[in-house]
Amino acid sequence: MKITTLIIDDEPHAREGIKIRLAEFQEIEIIGECSSGKEATDAINNLKPDLLFLDIQMPEMNGFEVLQQLDIENFPVVVFVTAFDKYALQAFEFHALDYLLKPVSEERFKETMEVIIELFKQKNLAEYGKKLRNFVDEYVSGKENILETSQVSHAEKMNQYVNRLMVKSKENISLVPVVEIEWIESAGDYIYIHTNGKKHLFRETLTSLEHKLDPSKFVRIHRSTIVNLEKIKSLKQNEHGDYEVFLMNGTKLKLSRSFRQHFQKAIGNNF
Repeated sequence: MKITTLIIDDEPHAREGIKIRLAEFQEIEIIGECSSGKEATDAINNLKPDLLFLDIQMPEMNGFEVLQQLDIENFPVVVFVTAFDKYALQAFEFHALDYLLKPVSEERFKETMEVIIELFKQKNLAEYGKKLRNFVDEYVSGKENILETSQVSHAEKMNQYVNRLMVKSKENISLVPVVEIEWIESAGDYIYIHTNGKKHLFRETLTSLEHKLDPSKFVRIHRSTIVNLEKIKSLKQNEHGDYEVFLMNGTKLKLSRSFRQHFQKAIGNNF
């Protein structure tokens, strides 16, 4: 399997850095480099590469505008290369698109490549292409301000919430329907998503994901816990006056006093 790849960046040293890193992956075949958006549009339409490393901030035509100009039926897989700060990156995460933050670290690059290669091995590209097209369509229509660096999340601004999560691992990429999530726990800069007896490690903070979930269905009950209200079976007060939350599957969670009022408001009942 060879993954034909095009590198698009107006900075020569940035293109060279990606080329050097890609040399470690035998699955990758670099078929060209582009230093401008116009050059990139022509190359993509003519060469139809499988994979793009696409710089966002380029003169005359930025990376998003390049994607707008494509007249090919099937979108290539895109790894966005950007110097945006962490808040602007929420737009990519909302659509489960991969990105590299400049300056690119070796570890992050290898992690990205493992996911990309596995994606091609599984030949699960239709869903990805749909996500990317939706992303571009939203940008074109002006529904999404990609350059926004506010701390307000994309989901909050748009009043839209994710209905599935793309969970990546070394073995595969799983699409987890949000309705199947029972509860979520914090693990530092990562979280564990619990669904139907399974535990998925997800690369995101609890607070960041909280903004993407429908607050009428998912409520934070502890600084390290979010629960799906539809999965709750009962509540029980313990000897200390605190409440324990029992899920349908028997899991017992703690309702923190600091989050009790928030929880009561969500369920529309005081206790």
